[in-house]
Amino acid sequence: MRWTMEDSPEQAAFRQEARAWLREVLQPGWTEAIDNGDEEGFGLVRAQAERGGWNFMSWMGTVGESGYGAPLWPKEYGGLSGETWMQQLVREELVRYRLPTFGPNILGVGLAGPTIIAHGTEAQKERYLRHILTGQELWCQLFSEPGSGSDLASLSTRAVRDGDEWVINGQKVWTSIAQISKFGLLLTRTDPAVPKHEGLTYFILEMSAPGVEVRPLRQMTGSAEFNEVYLTDVRVPDDRRVGDVGEGWRCARTTLANERDTIAGVSLDPVSLLGGIRKDPWLAFLDGVADRAEPVTRQRLGQLYIENETKQVTVFRANSARMRGEQPGPEGSVNKVVNAELNQRRTNLAVTLAGMAGIAWAPGDQEAELRAQAFLRARANTIEGGTSEVLRNQVAERVLGLPRDEDPAKAEPWNRALRS
Repeated sequence: MRWTMEDSPEQAAFRQEARAWLREVLQPGWTEAIDNGDEEGFGLVRAQAERGGWNFMSWMGTVGESGYGAPLWPKEYGGLSGETWMQQLVREELVRYRLPTFGPNILGVGLAGPTIIAHGTEAQKERYLRHILTGQELWCQLFSEPGSGSDLASLSTRAVRDGDEWVINGQKVWTSIAQISKFGLLLTRTDPAVPKHEGLTYFILEMSAPGVEVRPLRQMTGSAEFNEVYLTDVRVPDDRRVGDVGEGWRCARTTLANERDTIAGVSLDPVSLLGGIRKDPWLAFLDGVADRAEPVTRQRLGQLYIENETKQVTVFRANSARMRGEQPGPEGSVNKVVNAELNQRRTNLAVTLAGMAGIAWAPGDQEAELRAQAFLRARANTIEGGTSEVLRNQVAERVLGLPRDEDPAKAEPWNRALRS
């Protein structure tokens, strides 16, 4: 079953405009092959496009210059000044035609841009936003610390003012793509003598600045997309401060809200996230095993199908709200939890049903390699973008109306409160 809703005349016209633009800028035959279900033809067209220089970064430049890269952003900064439903329609068309919904700069487009639009100065908007959209400058997020993850407001990275600059010392961890980022969203403590939420200030950090050291964290997949970042006497000009001094938590809440909505709105499969050349790997897997599966296996497959359809209903509700012009509600937290845990269960099953091929395969077996990588990478899904435990607390409080967790340190000055 596909959960869809009928476009209004205005929405249908906008969708057709977006499709016409895609046909114009993509390799000839790209959209036609997908519309006709011609997988072999699409593979040939995409390979031809790549030989001609097409890649994820070049595509970011193309879509970023068009306005379709961020329809909700103001026109003067590269968007369309559009309504919420426009963003949803654009994402649907990008997914349909196997294109990245965000591409490598997901943190820039999904987190940095909305935060700068909401809290930045006009000079900051002019300087950063268009370069974010076109992928000219990649961004990372410098929030979590070794002792401050779920309780982010307890962080200890210090920023001390020195004239027109701030001197920053501390350590951040689990920073995705820090090693290739031009800028980072940096949350620091500027006043340790007030409660933890009140003493924070938000900055834009240039990752090549003296005193910034990025150390990769090698994952069990073999890659190192996460990093730890050490800040030693790093000087940041005051004109790179976002929001007022002490208003960092308000800015951070904007970033976090967009983070959860961004992650909830895209596939957690890296092939799909970046615009894969194949159909959804999970659907391809089902096609290969469903007909010949034993009764117990079919039952497990059926259960996962039911769970996926239940998730899609919630996605449909959230998308319907966006199409009506409403702002996202708690669906972002709900979908992030469900999507992360469902992805872990389905990659677990894929490895299990592969038998010995789940743990050992012949060199060059790409399907087996992708299956193993997806299984290992899925372990991070319930941690990144907010742990499932913390998001469940938020759903309990904001949806079910349960009382908030007690936090004795919330009203205490940060420098007198107990912390990790």
